[in-house]
Amino acid sequence: MNSAAPALTPTTRALAWCLHLLIVGLLALAAGRAVADERPHAGWIIAASAVCGLVYAAGPVLPGVRRSRRAAALWLAAVGACWLVLLALSPDAVWVAFPLYFLQLHLLSRRAALAAVTATAAAAIAGFAAHRHSFSPAMAIGPALGAAVAVAVVWGYQALYRESDHRRRLIEELTATRADLAAAQHTAGVLAERDRLAREIHDTLAQGLSSIQLLLRAAERALPQAPQNAARYVDQARQAAVDNLAEARRFVAALTPPALEGTTLAGALERLCTTTSARHRLAARFHLTGDPAPLTTAHEVALLRIAQSALANTVRHAEATAAEVTLSHLGDHVALDVVDDGRGFDPAHLPAPDPETGGFGLAAMRARAQALGGTLTVESAPGHGTALAAQLPLTPPADTEPEARP
Repeated sequence: MNSAAPALTPTTRALAWCLHLLIVGLLALAAGRAVADERPHAGWIIAASAVCGLVYAAGPVLPGVRRSRRAAALWLAAVGACWLVLLALSPDAVWVAFPLYFLQLHLLSRRAALAAVTATAAAAIAGFAAHRHSFSPAMAIGPALGAAVAVAVVWGYQALYRESDHRRRLIEELTATRADLAAAQHTAGVLAERDRLAREIHDTLAQGLSSIQLLLRAAERALPQAPQNAARYVDQARQAAVDNLAEARRFVAALTPPALEGTTLAGALERLCTTTSARHRLAARFHLTGDPAPLTTAHEVALLRIAQSALANTVRHAEATAAEVTLSHLGDHVALDVVDDGRGFDPAHLPAPDPETGGFGLAAMRARAQALGGTLTVESAPGHGTALAAQLPLTPPADTEPEARP
């Protein structure tokens, strides 16, 4: 409808062209009837219609009318003045008031537009009554009703447009929010996967490489005096490398850890104790208590990794001679305890994790337990050994997500 409104929609352009054609048609009707009826001022009516049409046609092409309400008001005033001249010459000009209502309502502010529409309706009624040399209420019905219809239509259209624009902005905000949420979820997923990878690498490959390093050092020390012992250490280091290569391949393929293939968690822990005792100067023994209950893969993987990491820490740092690994089924919970007779440490004064010296083991074990809604506690003191206890509920809380298979 509004030929001067910026960023018009295709529907609005169509209505604007309809308004242009309506004004041109009504002006042509006034001029044509003046000629057909052979009115005394037919020439002036034709001239006034032509001038009014030219002034109106200048509005859509003037950039100022599109950008400024003041310029639009001046243009409407010029169109209104030409229309008043035509109204003074011909009663047929009263019909032009109807499209003028729409122009005023669209181009002016609400208060100014209402005043302009009221003045235009009053002028149309007065002009028509002057040509008829009489006045009756029926003469006021047409222009007044037309003004009321124009106000209702335009204001209703504006309300619908505002609502539509508001919904469009809400949709854009929702789309942007969804994009931000997707990006945040992607970032959270990347961080969670990075954390999982870090734990898996620490509990498998890093511990295996540390074990190989210890075995090769033992072989190096035994080589001059006891070549047979050195060969045994080298063979154990080779087997550790084979095992860790299998871990790496399963890790890449996201399969179950090799230690759990074809066996139970208890069997895997017993095998872990046997392997640790064979490769290092540590007597690791496994105990099973309670009635074994079926565990999810996430529980088995978490407990196996915690046991691997705990025994690796014992071998590397504790200088222990014996370690006890106990798997306990406690009804609705499963617990893993690793106790050694090493030199112990102060849990309150642990060194900060460092890429060169390590120190990520306890944090990784605690993260594994918490991911399944469980807990991990460490009790130790210098010279009194270390006791590590991990306890997991058999049914994880709803707000915790079971850890994916490595």
